[in-house]
Amino acid sequence: MPQYMLLIYGDSNQAPAADSPEGQAEFGRWMGYTQAMIDAGVFVAGDQLHPADTASTVRAPNGERVVTDGPFAETKEILGGYYLLNLPDLDAALTWAEQAPHIARGSVEVRPVVARG
Repeated sequence: MPQYMLLIYGDSNQAPAADSPEGQAEFGRWMGYTQAMIDAGVFVAGDQLHPADTASTVRAPNGERVVTDGPFAETKEILGGYYLLNLPDLDAALTWAEQAPHIARGSVEVRPVVARG
């Protein structure tokens, strides 16, 4: 079955504080969203990422490694997590993407995974 990656983007300045009632409610919605994927038998993997300020970017111009702190590009929306799903087609992936708890203030990039072999 084809696999699709759902890349979860959002503006951390717009997210509710994790210890606030709103943050706790959103966390619950994320856990429900993940459980729905598991229950549907489409979940392969998924995790939240640490904040963008913990990122390192590696380049190798002229074969020499250069490491810089932070994400690849400065942007308001940062990659906050991902889901890897087994799904029959793009339409199914888009349906899952539109159900993401943060969709009203963030985005989900949907990409098919290149099959091995």
